[in-house]
Amino acid sequence: MQFWNSPEFDDHEQVCCFSDAGSGLRAIVAIHSTALGPAAGGTRFMAYPDEQRALEDALRLSRAMSYKSALAGLPCGGGKAVIIGDPERIKSADLLHAYGRYLNRIGAVFVTGEDVGMAVRDMETIRAVCPYVGGTSSAGAGDPSVHTATGLMHGLRAVLKWRFRGASFSDLRVAIQGLGAVGWHVVERLHAQGAQLTVSDIRPERVERAVALFGARAAHPDEVHRSEVDIYCPCALGGVITEESAGQIQARAVAGAANNQLASPAAGQALAARGILYAPDYVINAGGIISGLEEFLKMPGRSGRVDAPLSVRLERIHDRLLEIFDRAARAQERPEVVAEQFARELIKR
Repeated sequence: MQFWNSPEFDDHEQVCCFSDAGSGLRAIVAIHSTALGPAAGGTRFMAYPDEQRALEDALRLSRAMSYKSALAGLPCGGGKAVIIGDPERIKSADLLHAYGRYLNRIGAVFVTGEDVGMAVRDMETIRAVCPYVGGTSSAGAGDPSVHTATGLMHGLRAVLKWRFRGASFSDLRVAIQGLGAVGWHVVERLHAQGAQLTVSDIRPERVERAVALFGARAAHPDEVHRSEVDIYCPCALGGVITEESAGQIQARAVAGAANNQLASPAAGQALAARGILYAPDYVINAGGIISGLEEFLKMPGRSGRVDAPLSVRLERIHDRLLEIFDRAARAQERPEVVAEQFARELIKR
């Protein structure tokens, strides 16, 4: 694997590779920054095309977690873990326990939780051997996807206020790409607010259910970004907005829960050139890590207390986004550029 020369390497403090022959575990943990506290970030379980792609995903996602924690005002740094392999084929209690035992070796600097390919029950399995795990039903705020969706709704209120002045959700058409744990909660909340929905997912049965329950319009996963809507909401995997797809988006704003939505800086430039407002993903999707703060502070070696109820802390996503939109407008710069500069100031990079 190319590490030092990877385009995603950003003076990461630590990168660990773990393997366990008995269970088939192969995992990478990337810690970007602990300037504000021990690193926090989810564990992603995926069948990557190759190890280099897995490494780059861990490096890229851990950097975004540093930004997410800093802009959310949390006493945490940024890290991310990836387990390489098809979770449907190789995930087992033995593998998760082996992973947890390796996490114990670096527990002083890393705490993890649920991400793509992992569920609350998997976190509980890991927690049986490792205390550095959040997002379980037995402690803390439980399933982080619920809180990510709630935080996203607060962020969407900021988008409404900034781009659709005077509008309410009932006035808008929203396209949601990805009906996983977070995406489904977002659809439920938008439907309750009266929004007109277009939905897409690689699993037809999820789309059919959303059409039946919420009166949504179905779109093909490769075409959903072209939908004639007001807001495009990516809630699946990252990298969906490229220079090419940015030129095809019909929405006036992009605001979703997926990590690393922009495939490149040029994709963000393409959105801005067309007057499309972009809500930086690591700001609007911070609800999950915000919800884990109480659990984080109770882990070995941690201390501190929360300054407000969870509902209030999630609402702050709205205020932070408006602050970033305002800073960007005054600086005549793109929101994602301003957000990154702001975060790097906070972590002293």
